[in-house]
Amino acid sequence: MDKIEKLKDGTEVTIRRLMMEDLDLLMEFFLALPMEDRKYLKFDVTDRKAVQRRLRRVESGDDIRVVAVHGGLIIASGALELSGEAWSKHQGEIRLIVARPFQQRGLGAIMIRELYFIAVQNNLQTIVAKMMRPQVGAQKIFRRLGFRDDSLMPDFVKDIKGGSQDLIVMTCDVKQLWKQLDRMFSESDWQRCR
Repeated sequence: MDKIEKLKDGTEVTIRRLMMEDLDLLMEFFLALPMEDRKYLKFDVTDRKAVQRRLRRVESGDDIRVVAVHGGLIIASGALELSGEAWSKHQGEIRLIVARPFQQRGLGAIMIRELYFIAVQNNLQTIVAKMMRPQVGAQKIFRRLGFRDDSLMPDFVKDIKGGSQDLIVMTCDVKQLWKQLDRMFSESDWQRCR
């Protein structure tokens, strides 16, 4: 699946599936993230055993993860978590984190597009995104992609420091997501300049 993509500024990155052999690179990526970026993640990415457990989910097929690599380092990580439950097998939960030096350069949109293709291959109909209320930037991005706020659960989750946070659940129909991605890429200056 290795793909070479160009960011808005022309920087080339490789998008590929994450593998168990990437554990050390993945830990390096996570440990380099500022606390503000790690604070609202679903699990403690500085805990090597927790990261290994997540990688085992990739090996078992319960999760599909892609990474962006530049200069031999992981610079973004995205996941599509598949539900093994019969009543929600048509849904997948999307998650994404991009290293700060590569934010606002189009990498997030490229990663979401790759996760969209994976969702289609897995016959998903709905993509779910969950985030804490302080993650305003992520909410804006997902809304721009056609996600809608479906629920707000006050004080439902804890951030990495143990503080109570509201959980926002957003969903998007897979077909609607493609319309937004297609529009985004077709209107993008950096795509016209490639």
